[in-house]
Formats: sequence, structure tokens, C-alpha cells
Amino acid sequence: MENMILWRIYITAVAAMLGAVMGSFLNCWAQRYATGEKIPRGRSHCPDCGHVLSARELVPIFSWLFQRGRCRHCGKPIARRYLVTELMGAAAFGCAAWSFGFSLYTPEVLLLFGCLMLLGLIDYDTMILPNGPMIVAAVAWAVFLPAHEDIKSRAIGGLATAAAVAAVILILVLIMDKVMGRETMGGGDIKLLALVGLYLGPWRVSLAVLAACLIGLIFALITKVGKKQIFPFGPAICVATALAILWGDQIVSWYTNLFQI
Repeated sequence: MENMILWRIYITAVAAMLGAVMGSFLNCWAQRYATGEKIPRGRSHCPDCGHVLSARELVPIFSWLFQRGRCRHCGKPIARRYLVTELMGAAAFGCAAWSFGFSLYTPEVLLLFGCLMLLGLIDYDTMILPNGPMIVAAVAWAVFLPAHEDIKSRAIGGLATAAAVAAVILILVLIMDKVMGRETMGGGDIKLLALVGLYLGPWRVSLAVLAACLIGLIFALITKVGKKQIFPFGPAICVATALAILWGDQIVSWYTNLFQI
């Protein structure tokens, strides 16, 4: 028993380190996508002076902290976004490894979290949710289906939830567009919510949609987005989905128990 706990701690630590690395890599990918820079080409460099970063400047989290958030070459500030995404990646991957342990569900969730992180970062920068990461996540869902106990139930439930979520959200969006006289939600958000439905099923996807709305509202208040301005909803959906996967079952169970006599 003690050895199992130690192994779980070890796997969680490894996953957290992997998450920090992925956070750094996906952040770079998103920024290059936004600027039109070739993603697979060219080494990481300072966005201000163009200085090519050395190995010790590329250690996730620690390089930013040791350099006090500044480029070693030109001294210009390095955006806190780098540190935040690396910490978020470490937290997401670590929590997934701790929650799901040695099951095949763990790599499935890690792959999904990577896709969600990339989608959220790109949407934040460009207001675009590209199809590529969503297709990868959907294919991963299908590939990992045999790893689940009730394959038929998960397949039918996931597909039905995805279709229902897309249909309901689309109808609501069309109504709101008509009422407000402007576009209230992009097609990419609807596709992302359908993808979320594949993974979460009806109860947890309802929780994720509610949480995404709350997170989006908080984001709008913090950034002081005006009534006529639009803001990316994708990051809120991605964060809410991760929370629903990690703790959705516990939250739904707690909520339903409130009504049991």
C-alpha cells in the first residue's frame, strides 16, 4: 500500500513536470500561430530583442523565476503569461495523474488537456478556435474507447450528448443573435462545446457549461470588457471542462444528495 502511494506521488510529479513543459511549448505554439510565424521552425527567442534562448533559459517555471521575469540579454520584462501557463500546465497534468492514477484514462485526459490548453491560448490571442486540436481530441476519444468498461454506453452517451449540446447551444445562440442584433457566440465555441460533450456526458457537461459562463463573467469583469465588446469564450470553456473532468462526478454527486430524503 505504501509503495502504491509512493508510486502515485512519483507519477504525479512526473506528470506535473510534463505539464509545465507542455504549457511552455503550447504557449509558444499559440503565440506563433497568432503572429503567423512558422510553428515547427526556429528556436525560442526573446520577443523584444530576438535573442535565442539557451537551455538554462528554457527551464519551465524556474527560468522565469531565477531571471526575475526579465530577458538575460536585453533586460526587458518577460510577460507573466509564460509563468502562468507553465504553472497551469503543471497543475492540470499533476491533478489528472493524481486523480486517475495508473488507468488508461490518464493519458487520454492528458492529451485532452493539452488540446484544451492550446485552444484556450489561441482563442485568447486571436478569437479563433482552430479545428486541428479539436479533431485530435475527438480522435483521441474514439481511440481510447476500448479502454473503458462500457464501450457501447460511453460511445452512445458521448455522441448523443455532443449532438444535443451543439443543437441546444446553436438554437440559443440564433435566438440571442436575433434579440441583440449581433453575433453572441462564434461557431468555434459551439464546436468546442460539442467536443466537451463527447468526454463529459449529460450531467458533467451541464456543470461545465454553467462553470464556463461563470468563469467568462469573471473574466469580463476583471478585464472590464464593455457591453458592446466581445471577448474569447474558449478559455472559459477549456478551464471549466478540466474542472468538470477532475471533480465533476463529486460535485454532481454532492448536488444530487442535497435532494435525497
